[in-house]
Amino acid sequence: MQIGMVGLGRMGANMVRRLMNGGHECVVYDRNPEPGKELAKEGATSASSYKDMIDKLAKPRAVWVMVPSGQITDDAIKELSELLEPGDTIIDGGNSYFKDDVRRAHMLKEKGITFADCGTSGGVWGKDRGYCLMIGAEKQVFQRLEPIFATLAPGVGDTPITRGREEMQNSAEKGYIHAGPVGAGHYVKMVHNGIEYGLMQAYAEGFSILASADSEELPEDIRYDIDLADVAEVWRRGSVVGSWLLDLTSMALCEDKELKSYTGFVEDSGEGRWTIQAALEQAVPAEVLSAALYTRFRSRLQQPFGERLLSAMRFKFGGHLELKPNSDMNRTPAKTGASS
Repeated sequence: MQIGMVGLGRMGANMVRRLMNGGHECVVYDRNPEPGKELAKEGATSASSYKDMIDKLAKPRAVWVMVPSGQITDDAIKELSELLEPGDTIIDGGNSYFKDDVRRAHMLKEKGITFADCGTSGGVWGKDRGYCLMIGAEKQVFQRLEPIFATLAPGVGDTPITRGREEMQNSAEKGYIHAGPVGAGHYVKMVHNGIEYGLMQAYAEGFSILASADSEELPEDIRYDIDLADVAEVWRRGSVVGSWLLDLTSMALCEDKELKSYTGFVEDSGEGRWTIQAALEQAVPAEVLSAALYTRFRSRLQQPFGERLLSAMRFKFGGHLELKPNSDMNRTPAKTGASS
């Protein structure tokens, strides 16, 4: 199948490579011409503009947009919509907000252009591992584009079918689903990323407790100098808490046991906030996901005001002095029985 790809960053370029390895013809465009030139050496057709790309695509055209969410995506879709024709399709594979998908689909429908939103998970590993895809679109649009999704997805591979699904097998076992109408794909991906925040926070807190097990504040006979890299590795093998995130954690700890090359400044890409907003709109409790998001906010603050106020209150009501700046505050737990 032939497809156009707009946005040739690390993820977009690797998706093009995976599609070409699967026998698809890719016409590629990026405002920076260099990635297109590199992909042209590998077999892609490089375009110099949106119009040039569209002229090189056979009708009905399919154009995948892989650019940052927000105004950049809006601008790309608007420019493409002025050049595409009825029957053509735009796929947004970035991390867009599902409500924006619905708005964009309505705008495109007036021009006879169909739209699909595709939640894409796989990151820098996707070229080799494949991408987990969650697609929102009209059924016929999904079916027309399914060869693209099937190639990008991991496929069945060596992952066993879940017990009980033997008679209900569909594309989910291959790593992609038709989640529902427009917006449903990015909605599922939004919640996926919210859960990801919670999982990452659980690992971070658990390993922090292990890292503090040798604190001088503890009685000597229950101090443990635990090798975190070994713990991560053993948990990967048969443990109920095993996951790909734990695989990556094990890799990071193997490379740098003290994680000295990291600052602890943790960004959020937006989906975590949107997940909490959806929970609020639906009155669904989401304590863990909310806490994980707020922790990311806190990671970016230097001596946040709230913590300074807590310290001031503790001093005022109980005379509790702060630890000196050179104290190892990250590895020293509160003493048993200390007042709060």
